[in-house]
Amino acid sequence: MAEGEFQDAALVIIGHGSSSNAGSSGAVRLHAEALRARRIFREVREAFWKQAPFLADVARSISAPRIFFIPLFISDGWFTEHVIPTALGLLEPGDEGFPRVVERCGQTWLYGRAVGSHPAMTEVLLARARGVLERHPFPRAPGPSETALVVVGHGTANSTGSRESVEREVHSIRSRALYAEVQPAFLEESPRVQDCFGLTTARNLVVVPFFMSDGLHVQEDIPVMLGEAEADVKERISAGRPTWRNPTQRRGRRVWCAPAIGTEPLLSDVILERVREAEPNSQIGRQGLLRA
Repeated sequence: MAEGEFQDAALVIIGHGSSSNAGSSGAVRLHAEALRARRIFREVREAFWKQAPFLADVARSISAPRIFFIPLFISDGWFTEHVIPTALGLLEPGDEGFPRVVERCGQTWLYGRAVGSHPAMTEVLLARARGVLERHPFPRAPGPSETALVVVGHGTANSTGSRESVEREVHSIRSRALYAEVQPAFLEESPRVQDCFGLTTARNLVVVPFFMSDGLHVQEDIPVMLGEAEADVKERISAGRPTWRNPTQRRGRRVWCAPAIGTEPLLSDVILERVREAEPNSQIGRQGLLRA
């Protein structure tokens, strides 16, 4: 998109947010700031479900003729397809579906799909994996062909979307034959994160959390499941220190653990792809592929 291309429109990037973990809003704020700097839209706002600024308040405060609402979530699940549409008034109780383009008080509201389910997320994930190896070479950055990649998702019995998003990325990366091995792992489903040592054999292991924020799942749960002492991890969190040192020797492997993918710079372009798709008359939107 070119500067000024959507000067009649506002972009609202929606995150879950948290009343107890300030870091959960980091990805939304990062990409909102990056896209404001590109001056594509009349304005770019961040909004949240669980913290201020709240979605309903932000929506009411925008005067632009068009508003694109893009959920910065990993998958098309309960929040993106029920909770947020209900909060925006797109989904009424008892409805089985909802319109993604509506007219409201002289404005056009366009609601996009979850950023995390876009096909271009594979590029974001690969960039994250490359980045952690390049930033922490020891004694050199191993090549993908001598490295196993583990993509970690939340997983939950309440929704298949979380697991499916991870498995889709694993399948896509496997098909490219970039890494010696590519495996999924989950916090609350099998295979669990700690099982990655038995699922892979490569000397080098790169773990990439398929999460939008570096919250407690990424900062605490994953390091503990990879073998760090829980007391040590909590102490590092309290002291504001990283909870994982890259690389760490664990069970005869060198293990790198990347930050959550939500703060990867390339993700801003995926947000723009969701805007293109939400635009009913956009030929580019219907293609839905990230242009590197």
